[in-house]
Amino acid sequence: MDIAHELLTLLERFADRAPLPRIRALHAPPAALADTRAGEFCAIELDDGSLGLSFVLLDASSRRLVTDPGDAGIELAGADALAVARWFTGTQGARRSLGFAAINALSRCLFDRAGFQPPASTDSIGSIEPVATDHIGMIGLFPPLIKDIVSSGARLTVVELRPDLAGDHDGYRVALDRNELSSCNKVIATSSMLLNGSLDTMLSACSQARSFALIGPGAGCLPDPLFRRGVTLMGGTWITDREAFCAALAVGASWTAAARKFALRRQDYPGAQALLERL
Repeated sequence: MDIAHELLTLLERFADRAPLPRIRALHAPPAALADTRAGEFCAIELDDGSLGLSFVLLDASSRRLVTDPGDAGIELAGADALAVARWFTGTQGARRSLGFAAINALSRCLFDRAGFQPPASTDSIGSIEPVATDHIGMIGLFPPLIKDIVSSGARLTVVELRPDLAGDHDGYRVALDRNELSSCNKVIATSSMLLNGSLDTMLSACSQARSFALIGPGAGCLPDPLFRRGVTLMGGTWITDREAFCAALAVGASWTAAARKFALRRQDYPGAQALLERL
């Protein structure tokens, strides 16, 4: 079973135990910020205030959620959240992105009802604690994280899809071939791999990695299928002030005051079944 179907199976078990909230609204950044960092994510809000984020810049269809949400032809207010979550099993595009946002929102709903909060993150680099003897892999270029890794003396290899970024840079190398990750003992990766379906493939290329951190605002789903596959830490965004977050997203402002970053290690997670039993 792939990750999408595993997540849906867990959420269906949630629905069997308790009524699930419906979708209240879709929140998106202003159209003028499409294709910028401030326009990278949309959010689905449930009737109970649970919010789930999803990346929207993977393709033209997803971008329409920002540039022209009305023209996307998708009405979400009042919709069955689990039915929308099932869109995540489909092909790429706006519906898949919205399905993932619904999965993240329902996951947050379960966390809250079960009284579970993941620990706050202690750094911005997935708690990989780089040292000079490490060969660190990075899947997706995270420019703000480069300095901390390179300054540790660790060797850094970044795998990217963009040919214009390939080559040797100041203290690190950008490659297009995922097999260059085969000798990395620690890996930090973008959560957008959940959307493009590449996580299993990239994990198989990191056979020597003893730690694999999946990070980004979109890392908000139940982590059970990720941890089972070899992810050792999920680092995402935990929204603490719903109203302030939605207001900031609507104008493309910073979410910092309305959320905190979390870092959930595999060994610290009780598992979805244990959370369901708390309901």
